[in-house]
Formats: sequence, C-alpha cells, structure tokens
Amino acid sequence: MSTKYVEDFYPIPAGASVKIEGKTLVFEGKKGRLVKDISHIPAEIKVDNGRIIFRVPGRSRKAKALLGTLVSIARNAFTGVSNGYVYRMKVVSSHFPITVKVSGKEVHITNFIGERYVRKAKIVGDVSVQVKGDEIIISGIDRESVGQTAANIENATKISRKDPRKFLDGIYVLEKAVG
Repeated sequence: MSTKYVEDFYPIPAGASVKIEGKTLVFEGKKGRLVKDISHIPAEIKVDNGRIIFRVPGRSRKAKALLGTLVSIARNAFTGVSNGYVYRMKVVSSHFPITVKVSGKEVHITNFIGERYVRKAKIVGDVSVQVKGDEIIISGIDRESVGQTAANIENATKISRKDPRKFLDGIYVLEKAVG
C-alpha cells in the first residue's frame, strides 16, 4: 500500500528567492534575509519552476492543516522580505501622561496610570521600534516578530483591577500594514 500525500505550492515572487537547507528555509529579498526552521513539521519541500512545493504525508484533516500552515509561512516570509511589515500603535492616556522610550531590546513605559515603577516590554527578533509623540511604529521583515513585539507592548499596559470602561489608558494597535 502506498502512502498518500496532500500537496500545494506557492509561487516565488519576482525579486525574491528561497533556499532549502535540510529542514530550514532561507528567504531572501530586497528587504533582507529571513530564516525559518520547520524541522517540527513532517513535510517534503522542493523548489521547481519558480515555485516552492510542499508535500505532507496523509490525507487527514491534520495533514491539510499542516499544508496550509506551510503555505502561510512561505506567503508571510515572501511578503516580509519583499515589502516588510509595519504596525502602528497609539498611546492613550487620559489620567496621567505616559512616557515611552526604547532602551536596547526593551520598550520602557513610565508613569502608566501614575505608577512609579517602569513597565517593560521585550522587543522580539530583528524589529525596529520608533516612538514619535503618542505613536509607536514597529517595523520588520518577520511577521511573527513584529506581531509579538506589538502584543508585548500592549500586554505591558494591560489594566487589572480597574474598570476598563473608565480607565482607557494604555497602548493599542492602531494599524497593521504591509510595507
């Protein structure tokens, strides 16, 4: 009895390239180089006729889900190395003025709802964070790193034990864009 497979592909856009090194994919484009380790996914990957082809053993729902995950990884990586990702966040403060500073691989948030200590949010991966007035701009080529950095900043200003309808202070994602 032969093993059955589900397979799908994603076309390699102009100006971008991909190399397969074992179970690691290396995407390159005009914005930079991105390395994705997919050793935890049981799949065969090859590049043929200007497209990257994924093949997952089985025909189950799980195999189809893994195939969709692989295609999404490729799509997001090609978009990142071609255009990049930009998240815009807004600093909202109605009670106390919030001060935001970038220090190394951390974002320091001071005077949040009058607190004396500094709240810190980790910057993940190779991501650029800029503070311009009451706007924070997060940009990078890895969608996961940009999104996780934005989530870390938003979670650092999560309010507990206060009515969120009255205390709207915090830092919130305003826009997610490509390029």
